[in-house]
Amino acid sequence: MIKFIKNFRKDENGAVTVDWVVLTAAVVGLAVAAYTSIETGATGLTGDTETFLDGQDPN
Repeated sequence: MIKFIKNFRKDENGAVTVDWVVLTAAVVGLAVAAYTSIETGATGLTGDTETFLDGQDPN
């Protein structure tokens, strides 16, 4: 039983999986933050463009 516990303690296969899960979560979080920032700016730009075009003389 002691040998099994020592081998279990030395095994690091699961640690790689945990690293990938954390890394993937960080990338997804950054992507969501970037999307939110871009979406907010695009909405504002669209509104400004609409306001500008509405003020133009059609002739």
